[in-house]
Parts: sequence; C-alpha cells; structure tokens
Amino acid sequence: MALFITFEGGEGSGKSVQAKALYRRLSRLTIPALLTHEPGGTPCGNKIGRWLKWAEVKDISPLTELLLFNASRAQLVSEVIRPNLEKGKFVICDRYADSTTAYQSYGRGLGLEMVKAINNAATQGLKPDLIVLLDIPVEEGLARKRVKKQDRFEQEEIAFHQRVREGYLKLAANDPQRWLVVDASQSKAKIREIIWQRVSQLLSRQGD
Repeated sequence: MALFITFEGGEGSGKSVQAKALYRRLSRLTIPALLTHEPGGTPCGNKIGRWLKWAEVKDISPLTELLLFNASRAQLVSEVIRPNLEKGKFVICDRYADSTTAYQSYGRGLGLEMVKAINNAATQGLKPDLIVLLDIPVEEGLARKRVKKQDRFEQEEIAFHQRVREGYLKLAANDPQRWLVVDASQSKAKIREIIWQRVSQLLSRQGD
C-alpha cells in the first residue's frame, strides 16, 4: 500500500503545514505513514541543510548548492524513504527533487538537463506518486515569512522567487498526471480537503 507523496512550493506557501496535516489524517486512519523533509531528514542531511540555509558565506555557487542538496537527498532516499516504502508505508516528504529543479535550475540558472541528471542519480530514479504544488503569488508568500528570521533563500530578490514559481508551474504543466496544483491563498481547511480528495483517489485505486 506504499505511496510516495511530496509537497512543493515557494516561500510561505504553507507546504509544511499541509504535509503535517496529511500525515496526521493518515495516522488517525491507522494508515502507516512517515513524514520527512528536505534538506535534512537524516543526521547527515540535517547538517548539510543547516549550512545551506543559514551559512553566513554569501558566495556559495549554484553548482555547490546543487551538489549539496543532492548529497542530503541521496542519504535521505537510501536511509529513510526507500526502506519505508519497501515496508509498505506512506512516505510524505516536505520538498524533494523538484525543489532543486525549481530553485537551482529555474532560479539560479543551472542547465536543466544537468540538474535533472544529478537529481536522478541522488534519488536512484525514485519518483513521487503525487506531487502537491502549493502555488501562491511571490509577494504574498514572502509577506507571510517577514516576521521570522530569513534564511539565504528567503533573502533572495523578488525576481529569483518569480523564476522559481514559474519553474514549478512549468514542471507541473509537463506532468499533469502526477502534479496537483493548489491555490495556496485559500483557507488551510479548503486546501486540506482538496489534497485529501486527490489522496483518496490514490487510495481507492490501490484497493482495486
């Protein structure tokens, strides 16, 4: 009954809130589930993630970012995601390879094919069954984050975040069967129900 579901979106889109909400709902239904996140999810990945997001070094190259995110991802896939899927669990991941495609390719300008190839190596070809994209206008998303200390990515210029959003929407348009695009400016409750409706469809197909 294993399913792999990832949550994607720009800054302030609410993906972490919705990933947790889905995990809690599955748990209440006694469906074995695991919630993890990127970058991190393992001791090794957590160290890489903290450095990538909070390092005071300003001149980290896009290629270095790409390789470090995928180092964290490779560890997460081998140590957490794949073993739990093999046990038949639902695995929910707050960000995955599509984040790197959106941020490091569309956002930073690295070649799309190179990014996809390195992502594929790190994930060992493991793709989500469902990708939930919480889409929100850049200014609205960033406004939600202003009360908190901003990490390296949140501090980027508006144009960077616009490119990331456009990248996400292109990825979703190219693979509509696996992507669910949700207007993240709606209420949390409404978003939860839209996501649950799609997950329920996947559950019913598995029961056939």
